[in-house]
Amino acid sequence: MTQSRIFDDLGRLMNDAASVADGLRREVETMVKTQGERWVADMDLVRREDYDALRELVQAHGAEIAELKKQLDALKSTKRKTS
Repeated sequence: MTQSRIFDDLGRLMNDAASVADGLRREVETMVKTQGERWVADMDLVRREDYDALRELVQAHGAEIAELKKQLDALKSTKRKTS
């Protein structure tokens, strides 16, 4: 009976230790996640949606500028011909 009680106590002790270790793991994960989110927020990064929107805008303006350059070159060449 004494050995069985020792094993029961040892089992409970190990079970409690596992519960404490699991709680500690969750607490550390939460702290790391919170610190990581704070670190990213402090970096003032651009969100992906904003980056994609700006990239599309720049591409559209690039195409418009190229078209305007063609029109300007055409106007310059017609001005030279008339001069």
